[in-house]
Amino acid sequence: MSTIPACPQCGMENTYPDGEQYICPDCAYEWPMVADAVSDEETIVRDVNGNALQSGDTVVVIKDLKVKGSSIPLKQGTVIRNIRLVDGDAEHIEGHSDKIKGLVLKVCFLRKA
Repeated sequence: MSTIPACPQCGMENTYPDGEQYICPDCAYEWPMVADAVSDEETIVRDVNGNALQSGDTVVVIKDLKVKGSSIPLKQGTVIRNIRLVDGDAEHIEGHSDKIKGLVLKVCFLRKA
């Protein structure tokens, strides 16, 4: 029996070890072998400058972004108030701008206001 875990991203069991990490060839996801040491409750979401973000914070968009499903782009300097953190995901937040509701944004395009 194999002790290699299934991919946490896609759930496929076609994974293999490579050095100090596991790799899933189906979705190209890579994760460390010591993934159990980091708990989901301890996930810290950080903006582009390294500042920790929490639910309810205000962030500013640092780059013009195209929004899928909308003809209105998010311009640089747009303020997103009262953000919500996505559970178990340190790379995305949810929020609303003045013109576009229901946004999911990557934190690499945001800075804390």
